[in-house]
Amino acid sequence: MDDFKNKVAIVTGGGMGLGRALCTELARRGATVIVADIKADAAREVAERITKAGGQARSIEIDVSDRQAVVRLVADTQAQFGHLDLIINNAVTVIGGDARDISLIQWDRTLAVNLHGVLYGTIAAYQAMVRQGHGQIVNISSLTGLFPQPGNAPYCTAKHALVGLSLSLRFEGADLGVKVNCVCPGDMKTDIYENMTVMNMDRETIIRVSRRSHFLMPQWTAEEAADEILRGVARNKPLIIFPRMGRVIWRLYRACPSLIYWISLYRTRMFRRVRIEAKG
Repeated sequence: MDDFKNKVAIVTGGGMGLGRALCTELARRGATVIVADIKADAAREVAERITKAGGQARSIEIDVSDRQAVVRLVADTQAQFGHLDLIINNAVTVIGGDARDISLIQWDRTLAVNLHGVLYGTIAAYQAMVRQGHGQIVNISSLTGLFPQPGNAPYCTAKHALVGLSLSLRFEGADLGVKVNCVCPGDMKTDIYENMTVMNMDRETIIRVSRRSHFLMPQWTAEEAADEILRGVARNKPLIIFPRMGRVIWRLYRACPSLIYWISLYRTRMFRRVRIEAKG
């Protein structure tokens, strides 16, 4: 419980879903939280709710794909509080569908937020934390960052990259006082489904079909996920993977890639049937 007391933490994408739950739980555990989100009203609402509950928080509107804005956020936070102890790079966007239907502009936007936005926050915080001699960087990837997810190639590309970035930087930061963790959660009940874009497919149908294809994977609430993440962060786990079934599937993929190949091919064909029906 005391692992985050009197710590200063930035959470990007903090205005909704998992980010909101992380901000709330960090504040409950005694941290001062900077709620950073592209939606200013959502960030402000989270910060106000925290302060009304007796916690410490402030909000900031930010598009994490803006490199200079992210650099300023880290610098201003460190200047205001004298230190930055934790950054959770959580902001995300989802544009899914058959890869042939996704434009390069949509690829660019997905990678700008999901990869470059995390990279900007990671590097800015890493440099600041190295100078102060301590700190922790937490990058939110996905189970999709550990094995393929057909129908969501841009998202999967970014999430794979975050695993490599985080684990590589973890070794570099070990002797410099900077801890780095990567979170790979499974399916969660958050706002992500309401905010995602799906090309040439009905979103509600895709959600239903997606759940049908991984019914063994329980959907966690954002609050359950936030608690599990902070437990892993406190223990400085290199990869924080949940739920348990996610860890089982990851190990199966490493031990027997052909099994996941056939499952992924089945999912691809199932989604394509939906696409054909949607296009008539």
